[in-house]
Parts: sequence; C-alpha cells; structure tokens
Amino acid sequence: MTENRQATAKNPLRMLREVGQSVWLDFIERGLLRSGGLGRLVADDGIAGVTSNPTIFDKAISGGAEYDEAIAALVAAGKSAGEIYEALVVADIRAAADVLRPVFDETRGADGYVSIEVSPLLAHDTAGTIQDVRRWSALIDRPNVMVKIPATTEGIPAIEEMIAEGRNINITLIFSLEMYRRVIEAYLRGLERRAGAGGSLHQVASVASFFVSRIDTEVDKRLEARLKDAAPEEAARLRALFGKAAIANAKLAYRVFRETFTGARFQTLAGRGARVQRPLWASTSTKNPAYPDLLYAEALVGPDTVDTMPPQTIAAFRDHGRVSPGAVMEDVEGAAKVLVDLAAAGVPIDDVTLMLLDAGVASFSQSFNELFASIETKRRGAAATPR
Repeated sequence: MTENRQATAKNPLRMLREVGQSVWLDFIERGLLRSGGLGRLVADDGIAGVTSNPTIFDKAISGGAEYDEAIAALVAAGKSAGEIYEALVVADIRAAADVLRPVFDETRGADGYVSIEVSPLLAHDTAGTIQDVRRWSALIDRPNVMVKIPATTEGIPAIEEMIAEGRNINITLIFSLEMYRRVIEAYLRGLERRAGAGGSLHQVASVASFFVSRIDTEVDKRLEARLKDAAPEEAARLRALFGKAAIANAKLAYRVFRETFTGARFQTLAGRGARVQRPLWASTSTKNPAYPDLLYAEALVGPDTVDTMPPQTIAAFRDHGRVSPGAVMEDVEGAAKVLVDLAAAGVPIDDVTLMLLDAGVASFSQSFNELFASIETKRRGAAATPR
C-alpha cells in the first residue's frame, strides 16, 4: 500500500494539478465507462474532466459492436436514427458525469465536467445553437455538464446568451487571438448581464478551448512549400520556424487571459463570485512524428489552465512527462517574434487560423453526418434481424 501511495505521488499527471493545471480526458466510449476505466483514471491519475466531439462519438459508436445491443433495443422501440443518437449520447454523458461528480463536489464546481457539443451543423446558426444548448442541458440534466459552442461569428452571441442564463459553456475551435478576445468578451458580457439581473455567478463555469497542434500542421505545410524555391539563407530562416507557431500562439493567448482576468473589470465580477474562464489546451497530441510526443503538453503548463489529452497522451505523460511550473509564461516576447517572423516569411497566422476554423467546422460536420449514416445502417440491420 505504501508503494502504491508513493507511485501515485510521483505521477506527473497528478503533479500538474499541484501547479494549477487540470487534465481532462479527450475521449469517451461506453466500454471505458462499463469497465470502470474512467473511474480508474480519476482515482489513479487525477483526471478531472472529459471532453467529447462528433468525431469522438463517431469513432466510438461506429467503430465496433459496443453499442449494438442498445441500438437494437432502441430500434425495437421504434426510434429513428436521430433519436437513437440522442439516447446513446445522453446515456454516455450522464454516466461520465456521474463518475466525475465527486470531483465536481470536491472542487466546488471548478472541475469534474463532461462536455457535449452542439450539432456542428448549427455552427453558423445563433438561434439554433441557443436552442440546442438548452435542449442538451435539459436532456442530460446533470450540474457538471458543459455544452460546447464553436467560436464562430454566429457562436459569439450564443455564448453570451447562455452565460447570461447561467449555463456552463465550453467554447471550442478557438484558433486565433482575435477570436479568443471575442470569446472572453462574450463571457464577461454574459456575466455582467446575469449580475445585473440579480443572478448568481459562482455556479457559472466556462472554458475556452484553444487548439494547438493543428496550427503547426498547417504552418509547417506552408513553410515546406516555400522551402522549394528558397535561397540557402532564406531556407535556414524558414526551417527555424518549423514547429514553433502553435506554442507561440498559445502563449500569447495565455497572456491575453492573464491580462484580462487580473483586470478591474473582471475583479468586479469576481467580487460577486465569478470564476475565471480557463484556457483549455485542445489538440495537444503531437501530429508530426519528428516532434517530441509531449511537445505541446509540456510547453503549456500553467496555473488556471486545462489540458484535454487523448488516451495516448495521458499514457505518455504518466510515463515520462516533465512538469515545469509556469512553462506557458516563459519567453512570451519570443513567442510574439515567431508570429512576426512567420508573417515576414509569407505565412501570416491570421490566414492560417481562419482556414483552420473553417476546416474544423467542416470536419466535425462530416463526422456528424457519417455517424448518423452509420447509426442508420445499424438501425436497418437490427430492424431486419428476427428477434
């Protein structure tokens, strides 16, 4: 027993919490819930939340037979593909929320959340997004659930409205500093509206999901294209920028966070019980095999942050993660220079982030449609099978 306690104490994942960073699992599927796997991650590694998206659910539901029995029962009850999807998702999100409820209670609502995303088909529909947030909140009926709204132009007013209603919101697909500032503004305006109406602020929680590795994937591709015709001196400057954009962009976002949430405007709200809207580092698994597997996770450690890691990144960090307190605050001026140098090299970060937002919405929409097609195929198969 003593050896187990010592091993747990040295777990790098648990050390992150000591320096103010929470780790959430970027994955959900029924087998993990039924086997007690999520509970073990919470108990052994201090995992303090779960995030999901249409791609995750597509892989979970379409990827095997884990959901077939439940689908067959729903088919027998006469449910449509849409109703089957809803029932499966609600059951999984509720189960995960119940596992995490002790974390939610122990941290007084700071952690212990499970995130479910609104339909990506509503990414450019403000009214539809608002309606979908309310619908998911009512269906799941758990206090420790966050509904994800994408950081599109149409999503911004929906964020403000939902915060004003006192709902827990995870803003997803943030790539640019400009959009991040708009997300923060929507959060503050929502809190101010709620406070002005006499509502409580201390139970409202929000995270701003700032995407990381996808930026390097796109920037590196553009740098590679420019290398083909570059003179030797220019080629050296271009090579020095590979793998630098994503961390630089995130560090500058964290500076925006610190400046905003230590300012007078938020402090007035904090006096009413408001919580900071924590930056959540999303897409922190390394896509390029030439880069260290924990490149992003280790570089973005800092107080009042969340890192949502897929299972393989959690396993890697448990095994050999290095915790450097405040790493995200190191060399911020150097981070700013990276973006300046990228623009000079013909790879402006704003162009990259705009493209990635559009691609992210399109990717989630495709996964959403593929998931419905898969459920419909399973539904027809179950309906044709004699019972």
